[in-house]
Amino acid sequence: MNLQQFRFVRETIRRSFNLTEAARALYTSQPGVSKAIIEFEDELGIKIFERHGKRLKGLTKPGQVVAVIIDRIMREVDNLKKVSDEFARRDEGALVIACTHTQARYLLPRVIPAFREQFPKVHVSLAEGNPEHLAQLVLHEKADVAIATETLAQTPGLVTLPVYTWEHTLVVLPDHPLAELTSSAARSLSLEHLSRYPIVTYDRAFSGRRAIDAAFEHAGLVPDIVLEAIDADVVKTYADIGLGIGIIAGVAFDPRRDKTLVGLPAGHLFGQHTTSVAIKRGVFLRDYVYVLLEMLAADLTREVVDKAVERSGEPPRAAA
Repeated sequence: MNLQQFRFVRETIRRSFNLTEAARALYTSQPGVSKAIIEFEDELGIKIFERHGKRLKGLTKPGQVVAVIIDRIMREVDNLKKVSDEFARRDEGALVIACTHTQARYLLPRVIPAFREQFPKVHVSLAEGNPEHLAQLVLHEKADVAIATETLAQTPGLVTLPVYTWEHTLVVLPDHPLAELTSSAARSLSLEHLSRYPIVTYDRAFSGRRAIDAAFEHAGLVPDIVLEAIDADVVKTYADIGLGIGIIAGVAFDPRRDKTLVGLPAGHLFGQHTTSVAIKRGVFLRDYVYVLLEMLAADLTREVVDKAVERSGEPPRAAA
């Protein structure tokens, strides 16, 4: 058995048992992947994959155990490469941050310039998507960290740490009836009152949308959501043309920038939420990843991160 066979098995599982897709991702041929897997199964004396004709349909019971072991072996192989990079090229490398548009637009501009100043030779990439996609990027080691509000903490294999808490904000045009409310009066605004107006807000996968839906459902109300979008800028754009009341994450509203809109607090309606950063359990962290985490939230020190990883059942992967 060899590492190439392990890679073929792992990628086949990641590609939902599609050998053609696995071969494409590994820059090789589909027959080559198939042959290597069969030889590996013969060597082990067990079947890893369930088959229907020539097609793979899933993992056998022993295959499930093999998949876990292969994932652990390949993770440690990747860790060896990271250890080498850490000591040979301590301040060089690449950093991929998986994030939602909200984090890319409103959180990270406060962090990345300082990070780049400290690590000018580290190439930073942002991979945007919905929270479920971001979690998968980190699990499959396509990203170093993920930042989002939903899903991350419920994803097995990830260690999540809180970055900041936030509440929703309503955004309306200055001539909207709600714009006349003071901040204190807005805090007594009811869901029933809000449901009388058309609403523009996030897609169901983003920024506390589930909390919005749950609040209306609990109140026995059906909101008139006329448009859903994946980021706050689009929501604000359509609120600005009068399509409806925008409901966005509070971090996305700045009265100095969003001068054509009035913002009203909505935390009493939809609760408080926590945006978290996630890392993959058991992965070696380069020094500059620890620095990024502490830049995201001052209390995410190396000691705090390592303790969180230890509590998750893995030894810390801190650099020496």
